[in-house]
Amino acid sequence: MKVYAYQGCSTCRKALSWLKSQGIEAEVLPIRETPPTVAELRATLKARGGDLRALFNTSGQDYRAMDIKSKLPGMSVDAALTLLSTHGNLVKRPLLADAKAGVHLVGFQEAEWAAALA
Repeated sequence: MKVYAYQGCSTCRKALSWLKSQGIEAEVLPIRETPPTVAELRATLKARGGDLRALFNTSGQDYRAMDIKSKLPGMSVDAALTLLSTHGNLVKRPLLADAKAGVHLVGFQEAEWAAALA
């Protein structure tokens, strides 16, 4: 299990603290330096019902600076996933990927994580 997180993100810290309190071990990767792979992003997209926007950190400075809001509607899924896999700041965080268990979560909602990881 991998968790892509940013140490300056309070939501990431909350998710990591929750995982620890549940006795769940995960490899923590810095999302800026080591973004999720296209395969992980594709699996997360599928888990989110194909909602591409749900994978983006829409409140981030890079999202605004790159004007992703206006570009996303015309962007192919492959192009969007490639962009996310090369620009970790654009990825909504934290992102949990566990290919073996088939669990892919983005953002931290305690109830959702508890249900998926129980």
